[in-house]
Amino acid sequence: MDDLDRRILTELQEHFPLELNPYEILAKNIGIDVDILWGRVLKLVESGVIRRIGLSIDSRKIGYASTLAAIQVLPDQINKASQLIDAYPEITHSYLRDDAYNIWFTVIAEDRKRITAILDELRMELDLSEDDLMDLPVETLFKLDARFR
Repeated sequence: MDDLDRRILTELQEHFPLELNPYEILAKNIGIDVDILWGRVLKLVESGVIRRIGLSIDSRKIGYASTLAAIQVLPDQINKASQLIDAYPEITHSYLRDDAYNIWFTVIAEDRKRITAILDELRMELDLSEDDLMDLPVETLFKLDARFR
């Protein structure tokens, strides 16, 4: 990564314009051609430096509920569990972990009742016991303003 890549990352994180052609505006702000900017962004995505470009909504401010959940499944159930988890639009992302609780995911839904229904459906589909699934709703939110340079 060179200085231009660092400038691009800073602009993406701190000054992303909510306009019709945001990359043209970013390129102009940086002082480069939009094709150069886009090429650099794609390389940063391909290399894993950028994992996601998107907005982050505070679900509580729009009246939604959320939880962090974890399940423990046998190794031969991981693919099935992942497919089931991925099928829910309310599940924003999931991670495979090398631990007893080996799949962790977040659920954001219109209310707590819907979260409970999703977790119950997963528990039944995967034939999990109560102890095989953890539901960890937020009690106190600590929001970090992480900026990467």
